[in-house]
Amino acid sequence: MTTYVLDASALLRYLDQEPGSDRVRELLDSYANAQIKIVISAVQWGEIACKLFQCYDRARYEYMMSGLYGLGLLIEPASPERAVRAAIIKATTKIAYADAFCVELALDSPQDTVVTADFGFSPAAHLVNIEFLPTK
Repeated sequence: MTTYVLDASALLRYLDQEPGSDRVRELLDSYANAQIKIVISAVQWGEIACKLFQCYDRARYEYMMSGLYGLGLLIEPASPERAVRAAIIKATTKIAYADAFCVELALDSPQDTVVTADFGFSPAAHLVNIEFLPTK
């Protein structure tokens, strides 16, 4: 089964209905129909929570997070082993440490694909498949 590893920017694009949100919706629909697997790092999940908390009042934040939890996405913990592998990815590619967790997850299988709106992932394109969402 094809696995997509979502970056925080992909889900934020979806929530804000920005360019690329249709593609994320398509992936979420396929996931709901058990056609694909979607995974997100707990680190990326935390980035989403932080951004929503900064942008919305408490009630709206809780509503939006509840909706995201309702998607039933697999949230992969940031184990010590994953943290070390992400650190090595960051050191060798110069991408952001949180982004390195996404890349690290996608290394689980050669068919896995990172989905992101962040072109800062470009230096890791030789390591994993990356689907870039359109720019704003």
